[in-house]
Formats: sequence, C-alpha cells, structure tokens
Amino acid sequence: MNDYSFQLEKLEARFKKAQDQWTRLDAKKQLLEEQLANKIKELDSFFETIDTYEKTRVLLQQSAEYAREQAKQQIETLVTNALQYVFGPLFSFQIELEEHGNKAVAEFYVVSEYEGVKVKTRPQDSRGGGVVDIVTLALRIALIETVQPRREGPLLLDEPGKHVSGDYVLYLYEFLKSLSTMFNRQIIMITHNYHLAQSGDVAYEVSIKDGISEVTKIDNT
Repeated sequence: MNDYSFQLEKLEARFKKAQDQWTRLDAKKQLLEEQLANKIKELDSFFETIDTYEKTRVLLQQSAEYAREQAKQQIETLVTNALQYVFGPLFSFQIELEEHGNKAVAEFYVVSEYEGVKVKTRPQDSRGGGVVDIVTLALRIALIETVQPRREGPLLLDEPGKHVSGDYVLYLYEFLKSLSTMFNRQIIMITHNYHLAQSGDVAYEVSIKDGISEVTKIDNT
C-alpha cells in the first residue's frame, strides 16, 4: 500500500468517525428539541390554568355580596357536576371566600372521599393532572355562563382533558355533549384523542403526508 492510499484510508476513517459523531449529536439535538417543545406546552397549559383561576377570583372579588354568593354557588355546582360526571360521586368542588380588608379572596379546593374519609386539597394537588384539566375546563365554562351580559357563540376547546386517563375519556365526552345541550352552545374541539373526536356530530381527521395536510371526514354513525 502506497503512502497516498494509506493517507486516504485515514481520512476516510476520520470522516466516518466524524459522521457517526454528527449523527449521534443530531439525534440528541432532536431529542432535546422535542423535550423543550413538550416543556413549553406544559408551561403554556400551566399559565392557562393560572389565568382561569385568576379570572374566577376577579369575578368573585368584583361582585357585590349577594351576587358574589350567587356566582360562588353556580360555579361550585357546575365544577362539582363536572368532577362527578367524569370521576364519580365522591368528588366535589368548594370555593372559600375570606375578607381581607375590603377585598374578598377566593381559594379553590377539590374534596374527595376515600374509605369514608374526606380529603380537601387544592386542584393541582389532587390525584393526577386529569382533575386539574376538568376543574379548569368547568371553570372556563362557568365564567362564560356567569358573566353578564351572556356571551354568545361556540365554545372553542383545544385538547380538553389531555391528562385525563383512558378510563375516564368516555365520561368526559358524555359531559361535553351534556354541556352543549345544557347551554345550547356548539362545541368546536381540537383533539388527538380519537374517542373524543368520535363524540362529535361532525368530525375531521387531519394527517400529514409528504409535508401536505390531508383532511378526512370521520364517520361517527
């Protein structure tokens, strides 16, 4: 083997080694980007939940005493119904109002019963993320239905109940259908959950092939 061939083999080996290293680093980069995107989604969801809680607190703070009690009862009832519809009768929602100076401060709690013992926790401390999803969803609907004058139009939902486990998805979509009937509102929903998609009167599946979106109507009959 002449010196030229030897040098060429060394260069090819170094190139192959560099290529393998680049492939590993690129895979690691893609993994980190996916993890970052997921964390950003979780953070956005967290801020949406906090925003819903704060809007509910503001509604209760700015209401007169009688109207505040009425709003409190309506919100408690709607959120309790949502929790019981999805998770069963051993759940309820409570709002505790305390006067600090001239301002009413509202705190939210989920009350659950285990083997005859009642446990009161904040929604974010209840079992799994599914409880937070249902409380937040019900609070948003309660805000829409409580604020006067009543706002018309459809209810837009983006990934409702995304942390609700598969055991409870059936109850979630039955709850959504009952909401639509109860408040006479159309629900427009974006979801990756096929069971939720099947609950709609009209549903479409959007898929991507070769970078092009394809829309197919789902037969829910």
